[in-house]
Order: sequence, then C-alpha cells, then structure tokens
Amino acid sequence: MAWTYYQRALAMIMIITGSFNTLCVKYADQQIVPGQDGQLRHFNHPYMQSLFMFIGEMICLLVFKIIFCYYTRLRNGYEDRSNLTKGSRTFNPLVLIIPAACDVVATSINYIGLNMTYASSFQMLRGAVIVFTGILSVGFLNKKLNRREWLGITFVIFGLLLVGLSDFITMQNQKVNTNSVLTGDLLIISAQIITAVQMVVEEKYTTGQDIPALQVVGWEGVYGFIGICLIMIPLNFIYVIPPFADNSRGTLEATIDAFIQIANCDRLLMAIIGIIFSIAFFNFAGISVTKELNATTRMILDSIRTIVIWIFSLTLQWQTFHYLQLIGFFIIFIGMSCYNNIVIPQLIKKCQCRLRHLNFSVDEEQVINTAADYLEETH
Repeated sequence: MAWTYYQRALAMIMIITGSFNTLCVKYADQQIVPGQDGQLRHFNHPYMQSLFMFIGEMICLLVFKIIFCYYTRLRNGYEDRSNLTKGSRTFNPLVLIIPAACDVVATSINYIGLNMTYASSFQMLRGAVIVFTGILSVGFLNKKLNRREWLGITFVIFGLLLVGLSDFITMQNQKVNTNSVLTGDLLIISAQIITAVQMVVEEKYTTGQDIPALQVVGWEGVYGFIGICLIMIPLNFIYVIPPFADNSRGTLEATIDAFIQIANCDRLLMAIIGIIFSIAFFNFAGISVTKELNATTRMILDSIRTIVIWIFSLTLQWQTFHYLQLIGFFIIFIGMSCYNNIVIPQLIKKCQCRLRHLNFSVDEEQVINTAADYLEETH
C-alpha cells in the first residue's frame, strides 16, 4: 500500500529531527566552557540533558491542548478527524508512569554513554534493544520467537561486536582513553535493557488504547520531568571521579554549574534549544509512525538516521572512518530486517518466486519442445 503525504512527512520528520537531536547532544558534550569555578570544562551534564529532553516532550502536551481547544471552538467536529487530536480522551494517564520511569533511567544512562563514546556508535549500539526486547517478550508476554527472529537477534549481536571492535581499534589509533569509550559503549547497551522493559510494558498495558500521539509524548514528558528533578537532588551531593563527574563540584550532577556553563556560551545554548525542540518533533513523529504504519517501520526509520549521524560525525571529524563499523552497521540492519520480517526477507521471497517462475518457464518450454519433436517424428 502506498504511503500518504502525511505518512511520508512523518517519516522525514522522524529521520531529520532524530538525527539532529543526537548531533545536538554530542555537540553540547564537546563544548568547553567555564563553569561555576571559572575553570574550562566540557559540558558533562547528562542528567540535565535528560531534563531538557523531557521539557521538549512536555511541550507536546501544551501543543495538543492548544490545537484541541482551537478545533473544539470551530464546532465542526474536526477534533475527531484531525491526525493531531483524534483518538481516545478518556484514558488514564497513570498507565504511562512506568514507561516514563523507564525512559528517565534509559535516557540518563544513554546520555552518560554518549558523552564518553562516538555519536555513530551510540546510534548503532542502540540496536541492542531488539535482543533484549525479544528475550523479555518471551519471558513476560509469552511470545514464541520463530527461527527468523532468532536469526535476526544473532545477526544483531554479531554486528554489535564488530562495532565495539571498530571503536577499540579507532581508540588505539587515536590514542583515546580506551576505558572511557568502552565504558560508554557498555552503558549504552545496558540502557537498552531498560528501553526493552519500556517497550514490553507499553505493549502489554497501552496497546489498544487509541491515545493521541501528542498526548502520549506530553504525559511521558510530564512524568519524566518530575522524575528527573527528584533524581537530580541527591545526585548533586554524590561525589564520584571522572569521567562520570567532570564539573566544578565533582558530583554526578551539578545543576547550578550546568546553568552557568549554558549562560557563558551561546553555542551551548543553541544546542540545548535544539535538543528540546528536536526531541519533541522526533517523539511525536515516532509515535505517529507507529500508529499510522507500524512499530517495524519506526524501527527501520530509526536505523536509517544512523547513517545520517555517521556521515555528519565523519564530516565534522568527531571520529575517523573504519570499515568494521560500516560492516557492523549493515549486519545490524540485516538482523533488524530479519527480526521484523521486512526488506531482506521480502527480497529473498521475491528472488525465490522469480527462480520458481523461471524454473516453471524452462520446464514448460522443455515440454513444448518435446511435444514438437514427437509430432515431427510421428509425421
């Protein structure tokens, strides 16, 4: 079935804003700005970046309320037909608390890992979510994985190992802190366990509830904002060593130091603004793609933005090219395609159908030739 213009627009918005968001986060990490003590430091505030992300998600709820009120005042029932507002308005927002809590933990760990590793590796390693989602689906949703899905998981694991190996080789060539980058990679993979829990919980408790996409993103943003604010209170008093703490106070998070750094650098401020608005558009487009098309399409589009991020990372010289990372990405993509039964399996089926058609045509031609020879002999 052909995509509508709205669905194409959603796909483009998801790829562009998703890529822009990751690049903004990494760009903010690389800014060296004086903090509360006047010393030049990188912007190492992953929890604050998570906070800004949830602010962006909260904006979606505000936008929904404004659009819904506008359509309601028209009194023509358009609020029940518009792609932005149609859906159930009697759902219980509390069903989104657990997914939001998982989002808080996973996003914070992801941003810590991103601060320590490469942006393209961050995006590729997020493919590990398929492995953990499949395993958790078997345990909690009583889902039975077929051979194709297990094959996809195997491909993804092998691709992840190649990405990790390429990071290790790149670090050796650039004389980068090996422990820091590998720790970042492991943190990102660990975060995918939490993300997998979030996806399983959403599938079990929220699937079937026709909730408008803007409301889903908005409510998760509200709960996430409250959660990260509460978490950051003790984090401002927990002292750790670098690379987990590179701020004026030497704690896991230094909120005042973060705001001072933002105030001292216009480029950093622009990156934060980019994080806020790009995540709002990205999450809205992602959930809308799931509703309009399916979760499989959303996952494939999410993998496409990996290429965009990788190209920009190479162009901006944030990392050097290594062929193993390219091979690892394609193997991960093949694994994702096998798991979700699209692209690669469909191409294989088409090739099989064409081969069968060719064999049938050859057999038919042989029968005709044999019959013709027989007729000639009889005459």
